[in-house]
Amino acid sequence: MAIAYDDAEITEFINEINKTVQEHPILVDKYMLGKELEVDAICDGDDILIPGIMEHLERAGVHSGDSISVYPTQNISKEHQEKIVEYTTKIAKELNVLGVLNIQFIICKGEVYIIEVNPRSSRTVPYISKVTNLPVIDIATRVILGEKLKDIGYGTGLYKESEYIAIKMPVFSFEKIKNADTSLGPEMKSTGEVLGVSKNFSDAIVKAFIGTGIQVPKTRKCSYNCKGQRQRRNASTC
Repeated sequence: MAIAYDDAEITEFINEINKTVQEHPILVDKYMLGKELEVDAICDGDDILIPGIMEHLERAGVHSGDSISVYPTQNISKEHQEKIVEYTTKIAKELNVLGVLNIQFIICKGEVYIIEVNPRSSRTVPYISKVTNLPVIDIATRVILGEKLKDIGYGTGLYKESEYIAIKMPVFSFEKIKNADTSLGPEMKSTGEVLGVSKNFSDAIVKAFIGTGIQVPKTRKCSYNCKGQRQRRNASTC
């Protein structure tokens, strides 16, 4: 996989690739600057159940496994959430999914686009199951065996939001690998992940950082206070 920053580099990379006979098509993805999101959903062939919409904090283009993921979404409008539910429903039905699927989205210039669809369970299923208290695998298994979502008792569509905020944070092992490239991109580099849960975003993300082994400073320097004077404050008040 290579990243091209202009048309000349695309031509250069393709010429290099074509020095060897290719058995499969060369895929070229266009980078879109926006907000990435993803959902895990359960489909019974007629209806879907979406445990929640997860929002990525990293810039678009960073692999979803390397991104800090937030549930529930903090910066996504109701309109865009409804569009995500609509697209998820249509895709699941068209692909004849019976069970779990994962879809990654991006919101770019006010429009919702689909990055990729995986008709399978993903690494976020245990995460979203825990924070919503929704037994995703149990429900999906019952659906695969012939039950309908409407009869199982958890409803359909987008499931009610949890009162907790959960942060899924990746864990890396760069310090154990000599000369490792630490820059993040479309190729996954994390080797694990942790979960921070609280009733507010700040506490949840601090817990997640601590879970990865990162020492979070108790204080930091603020640039200016409201009167324009430099001062040092406790981090929780900034």
